[in-house]
Amino acid sequence: MRGFLAALALGVTLVMVADVSAGKGAIENGRTVSFEYTLTVDGKVVDTSEGRSPFQYTHGQGTIIPGLSKQLEGLHEGDEKTIVVAPAEAYGLVDPKAFQEIPRARLPKDLDLHIGTQLQASGPGGRMFVVTVSELKGENVILNFNHPLAGKELHFQIKVVSIQ
Repeated sequence: MRGFLAALALGVTLVMVADVSAGKGAIENGRTVSFEYTLTVDGKVVDTSEGRSPFQYTHGQGTIIPGLSKQLEGLHEGDEKTIVVAPAEAYGLVDPKAFQEIPRARLPKDLDLHIGTQLQASGPGGRMFVVTVSELKGENVILNFNHPLAGKELHFQIKVVSIQ
């Protein structure tokens, strides 16, 4: 502080070159963001970056769920936050129309089917997705085509590692 006052007394003009408190800025559209996370659903860890590289994405390009994107906006490098995302801003609500009954014969014979079995399916254009066995009904199987996290509240523990 003494040097600052001495500079003022000598008539030296001071110009701010950088705001060091701002770090590399806040998360905003177009910024490349890396963050560490742990995702819990219904009190159970379902995904984490622990032991792996931080997750990286470009903010505002729609590559992460909307509710997470909204709550990351404005955070700074080093910030830690618990983020809760409602189903409507994550993977949506459970759609009753997304349950389909199919003959068991349409599935590979060697499958050990039970309620909760997840199968990988391919849609138009070869896009892969997960379907879950919802019910076994004699010679038929009811498959749930909703995302496995549809209807679930997501709890993220986030630490922003870098913003470019």
